[in-house]
Amino acid sequence: MDHDHLSPTEWRTRLTRRSFLNASVQGIGAVALSSLLSRDLLAAASPAAQGGLPALPHFAPKAKRMICLWQGGGPSHVDLFDPKPTLLKTAGQEIPASVRGDTRLSTMSSGYAKYIATPAIKPFKKWGSSGIELSEMLPHLGSIADEICVVRSMNTEAVNHAPGVTFFMTGSQIPGRPSMGAWLSYGLGTMNEDLPAYVVMTSSDAAKTCGQLFFEHYWSNGFLPGKHQGVRFRGVGDPVPYVNNPAGVSRDARRTMLDDMQALNRAHLGEAGDPAIDTRISQYEMAFRMQASVPDLLDFKNEPKSVLEMYGPDVLKPGTFANNCLIARRLAERGVRFTQLMHSGWDQHGNLFTGQLAQQCLDTDQPSAALVKDLKQRGLLDDTLVCFGGEFGRTPFAQTSKEGKPQGRDHFGRAYSWWLAGGGVKAGHVHGATDDFGWNVIKDRVHVHDMQATLMHLFGINHEGLLFRYQGRQFRLTDVEGHVVKGMLKHA
Repeated sequence: MDHDHLSPTEWRTRLTRRSFLNASVQGIGAVALSSLLSRDLLAAASPAAQGGLPALPHFAPKAKRMICLWQGGGPSHVDLFDPKPTLLKTAGQEIPASVRGDTRLSTMSSGYAKYIATPAIKPFKKWGSSGIELSEMLPHLGSIADEICVVRSMNTEAVNHAPGVTFFMTGSQIPGRPSMGAWLSYGLGTMNEDLPAYVVMTSSDAAKTCGQLFFEHYWSNGFLPGKHQGVRFRGVGDPVPYVNNPAGVSRDARRTMLDDMQALNRAHLGEAGDPAIDTRISQYEMAFRMQASVPDLLDFKNEPKSVLEMYGPDVLKPGTFANNCLIARRLAERGVRFTQLMHSGWDQHGNLFTGQLAQQCLDTDQPSAALVKDLKQRGLLDDTLVCFGGEFGRTPFAQTSKEGKPQGRDHFGRAYSWWLAGGGVKAGHVHGATDDFGWNVIKDRVHVHDMQATLMHLFGINHEGLLFRYQGRQFRLTDVEGHVVKGMLKHA
């Protein structure tokens, strides 16, 4: 910016803290500058800003896109994914202290006098030629048992919901860091300029029994440039707020107005050098293109009846998990890099044994399995990674009524289960194991950071090599930990 031709009034009008620092960069030491500049200014225009970093992927990827079926609240591993006959044999007896050890529990159960073994609600059975044991409550998942990898040895330090979700999504239990989808968008770029690289959709059980919130930091760009933040599609009203033109404004009129505004933004960018302005320019253009791409995305009239039926009775109800799964498949077809479906209702402290677990299985089992089948029949499963899991599991003991009747299970991060499909994972496989009570991991532990490292590896990314410098430190998704779990990979 040339300030020599500005009057004092113009100088005061146009001078901002950011432009002052920008103009004074030669006179401020690098250390002082790094402590003063805002998060946006530190998130300077990234290399290859239009399409990811030039050095990525580090090696040939197995996955090009990912669909994360997030189950908020924590599905019960001992009821659904990890059969424990010992819980049935010892039902009503206390789980030995030698098994429990010094496990950290939530304040809701940490003061219990006894921890009584409580068996699964329904029996398990073997499914497919692989013989993977899953609950009878998951018949649709059972039908694709030979396509999935069940991880029975997940582990996290988190004992409460928001820290646990934030931990997996961002690598830290404290909000503020970039989410996984933002890292992938930043590192690998977009495969479709007409849709965001990172899309988020939310849903809940029909009765809305779970009070857990979906905070925006679960899909935040953190300190990465703003265009890498997840774009949330809503289930009611306009899918994306403010994308559609107001009444009386034509598309041509909007294009003219946008051209004029972008010219001003580019001029401002040239003066201030603020990368937030560059983000604003690109996102205005994205919003304009989405006026055409989003209606096409959500137009299901060409979907065969057989496909709609595969996803279940709720598939055409906006905002349901089934509807979101169908949209996720259509996003995958269109090259969206990371689709994050967040479904709540699994925080079953007082209703797991009274029907809520069964209802959640009805809501999620068929659509999840249909998504995998649909991707496979379209030739997309080989390079689309699908994962299903939550922030932790549930306790092998029950939370009871005053009369001692089992009602629910508490949070449990010491051992829990996930499943994955496609994108280079080993199909028809069970990875890891827990003890006879489902309490401790006894084989092939997979920590949250290990899972993150493995997912990044499937995208052709060395998790230690995708870095961003912020406030004097190099950050990565896996923080300072994480190992690729080769036992989960189709070709280790």
